[in-house]
Amino acid sequence: MRSGHVKINRCLILMLSVILGAYILWNTGVFSWNMIWEEITDMLVRQSAECYLPGMVYVAEDKNGDWKEWLEGKAAELIPLGTYLDEKSEWETEVEDAETIARILAEQASDENAVDANGALIGEDDSAKTEGVGTGIDVSPEKMGDFNYLLSHFYTVDSSTMIRSDELNGTELMSKDLHINQETAGPKILIYHTHSQEMFADSVPGDPSTSIVGIGDYLTDLLNQTYHIETMHHTGVYDLINGELDRSKAYDLAKPEIAEILKNNPSIEVVIDLHRDGVGEGTHLVTEINGKPTAQIMFFNGLSKTRSNGEIDYLANPYIQDNLAFSLQMQVAASEKYPDFARRIYLRGYRYNMHLMPKSLLIEAGAQTNTVQEMKNAMDILAELLDQVLVK
Repeated sequence: MRSGHVKINRCLILMLSVILGAYILWNTGVFSWNMIWEEITDMLVRQSAECYLPGMVYVAEDKNGDWKEWLEGKAAELIPLGTYLDEKSEWETEVEDAETIARILAEQASDENAVDANGALIGEDDSAKTEGVGTGIDVSPEKMGDFNYLLSHFYTVDSSTMIRSDELNGTELMSKDLHINQETAGPKILIYHTHSQEMFADSVPGDPSTSIVGIGDYLTDLLNQTYHIETMHHTGVYDLINGELDRSKAYDLAKPEIAEILKNNPSIEVVIDLHRDGVGEGTHLVTEINGKPTAQIMFFNGLSKTRSNGEIDYLANPYIQDNLAFSLQMQVAASEKYPDFARRIYLRGYRYNMHLMPKSLLIEAGAQTNTVQEMKNAMDILAELLDQVLVK
């Protein structure tokens, strides 16, 4: 319909222009009226044919070449600027989006373990005192429903992201039932490591039992043997490329394999990506629990949006509220029994593969300045809290 209007309007404009030009020339005495009328008649016939019977004009003129190309060219001539802008806009958008996606994915792959005890980037404040949630926290529905109270007592929000009050309602998050079904056969928890090469202060090079993978083994054994929650430990490596440490594609590399494990094991209800944090060398994430030096942990949530990019559609996560509920209930459980164990929940943009399961946790346990034994002591407490939230 629109192209038809363009053709008609073009013909009308041309007709009016010819008539106006003829009128001017006739009044100036340049041409006689008969001469002008013949020219007008020939012009109108010609333009009408081109507008409404272009194929016949093409044949009559015995044009050379492909008639389809000629017809396409005539159509393009009617709206050349629009065609140019459409093609150019599409091309530029694809290139820009590809570059933006690559940058965001690279940032996602390397930023979640680059914060100190207060959530600041490494090097900003190495001397900062590490703090857990603390004692005497009011977790009544009234308080947990207060957005400002919730943020000030339980969360650190990274400066690169944001969260609205309608996205963080503690009362609703605490009311979600996170219990797993222990009646069905098969594993209930999957533990894996996007960054399998993370080590500790006294790790032995080349010995995975002293790396984050070894800590994952220890947590798996605790859940299976002590708490009788069937747990699977996946030890796939995603942060080594050609033998070199490279985290730029770790989350993308892990995603299809973790998705395949979940597909083949539909009994799994909980997914834990276990990391250790990266802090300044002057920071030691440790507290004393039951007389033992115990590494502190931090629950981490991705919000799939940043201040600079807004909602990140290609990193969408339909389970953000479920993820937030899981980490908050774990945080509250820790604050009630072990108030200095869990640092504040850290909220940042991107997704971190937490879209694969509603009950997903990304845990930063300790850091490179902790010892392996401090990490194992932390797993004792973490396993107890998982049992409390998921089973009790």
